[in-house]
Amino acid sequence: MFSKILIANRGEIACRIIRTLKKMGIASVALYTKADEDSLHVSLADEAYCIGEGLASESYLDTQKIFDVVYKSGAEAIHPGYGFLSENATFAKACEEKGIVFIGPRAEHMEAFGLKHTARSLAESNNVPLLPGSSLLLDLDEAIVEAKRIGYPVMLKSTAGGGGIGMQLCYDEQALCDAYASVKRLSENNFSNGGMFLEKYVEHARHIEVQVFGDGKGYVATLGERDCSVQRRNQKVIEETPAPFLHVKTREALFSAARTLCESVKYLSAGTVEFVYDTQSEQFYFLEVNTRLQVEHGVTEEVSGIDLVRWMITQAYGHNPELYEYKHMPHGHSIQVRVYAEDPMKNFQPSSGVLTHVHFAPSIRVDSFIETGLNVSSFYDPMIAKLIVKENTRENALAKMAQAIKETRIDGIETNLDYLGAIVAGDVFQAGKQTTKFLNTFRFAPQSIDILRPGTHTTVQDYPGRIGYWDIGVPPSGPYDNLSFRYANALVGNSDDAAGLEIAIAGPTLRFNYDGVIALCGAVIDAFIDGVKVGMNQALHVKAGSVLKTQKKYTRKALEATLPCEGALMCLCI
Repeated sequence: MFSKILIANRGEIACRIIRTLKKMGIASVALYTKADEDSLHVSLADEAYCIGEGLASESYLDTQKIFDVVYKSGAEAIHPGYGFLSENATFAKACEEKGIVFIGPRAEHMEAFGLKHTARSLAESNNVPLLPGSSLLLDLDEAIVEAKRIGYPVMLKSTAGGGGIGMQLCYDEQALCDAYASVKRLSENNFSNGGMFLEKYVEHARHIEVQVFGDGKGYVATLGERDCSVQRRNQKVIEETPAPFLHVKTREALFSAARTLCESVKYLSAGTVEFVYDTQSEQFYFLEVNTRLQVEHGVTEEVSGIDLVRWMITQAYGHNPELYEYKHMPHGHSIQVRVYAEDPMKNFQPSSGVLTHVHFAPSIRVDSFIETGLNVSSFYDPMIAKLIVKENTRENALAKMAQAIKETRIDGIETNLDYLGAIVAGDVFQAGKQTTKFLNTFRFAPQSIDILRPGTHTTVQDYPGRIGYWDIGVPPSGPYDNLSFRYANALVGNSDDAAGLEIAIAGPTLRFNYDGVIALCGAVIDAFIDGVKVGMNQALHVKAGSVLKTQKKYTRKALEATLPCEGALMCLCI
């Protein structure tokens, strides 16, 4: 077996691979940039080498720097994880030429499936069901002709790349004309390949994928399917296995199609064959093959009882007897949610900064690289964690995931945790009726407020505050006017110790993202909700989207306002 393996990746997947290597007694070599130097994968690894400042193009995508570390560390093999160089045939070939084992499919497999239009041709020759589509497009004029032949709506796709980049849904000719240059530019900039083709778009579709694993000699095992229909901008958000409410004959047909396609090229190592399933016709069609480990591989591991990373390593070494012994008999149901550093209330704008507190729910699987004190960089993909649960039934797995999201806290930056919780709790996902368009119309109203203007001397306080530390030189804190503070809390049903804002000079302007109740107590001020003046010392109901504007009138003592948040009411003390 290998004695030392380099992980040509970062973050969560690097941590995942390193932990498996430790179990196997294999030394690990990590790569990192200065932007990543506090990442958990750096401290977990046996050796770690800095390869740049932060830009991926000058670090994790710089093959020469990676090979330099291989030679310096004495690593015998490279595991690419996913993303970055994991599906780069040129890199895989270079590893082979340099006598370094590339843990993954062969370069020829990446070339066969790496371009979507060639993968379609391979699928067609093996009688795998295909959506109506075109060959590579020469120009916009040909795209218009082909779209009319196929019939709108169509999906304009880059033949290279993945992750939802280089795809645009077109409902008519004008949309196609508007999208053509943009998709081509994205394809050239992200994948150095401007090739595009058209494919018929299924209006009511589920995204079903089959996990495969091959020995490189013609034997391919299918390890189950996953439903990845919950997507935003063509990027997966939640995955689960087994796919809910899928007919057993359909499942068997999916397995057979995936196996036939991969056996035709004598596929090696882990891979995923993706399909679109039409919920109206109950037919499925080939989409693409991902020649790498998938982000969502964890749910398959949970119900199958195998370690896909371990399988990849043993297969790369040339001996993986477990592959031939495996019979797919899934145990239980597993769900994964992807936690992103982004703000759902600001069009999912990426968020970065120092994590002031990180706590993951106990008794679940967490694949992550973050911890309290880590600085989340803006250089890389915003996914910072994956929460994975497994239970004996889907119903129990849903309940466990809902609880896990509630018990997980990531402070210091914005995340999509509440957004994920709302999806999981929603009727559509609970019923297993999600499609790829589900999130397009999903309404999310978090129990939060946006600070449009902070005011002057606005602080967060609670009662009685910090007391009992005078003996070590720390003075007491808490609300200036604790009587009015507690009265405001009582008006809206809070406990005495509920936190809030206290503003001593000039009040803030706040926008509410949910229906709530507030109370203004203390010194008399002028306050307006959506331009309408409101009174003091009473419970005031506000609607989602409403704006509270406070203006200083008197400053002889503090003024207090309270509102609810997450079921426990939060005070705003002015």
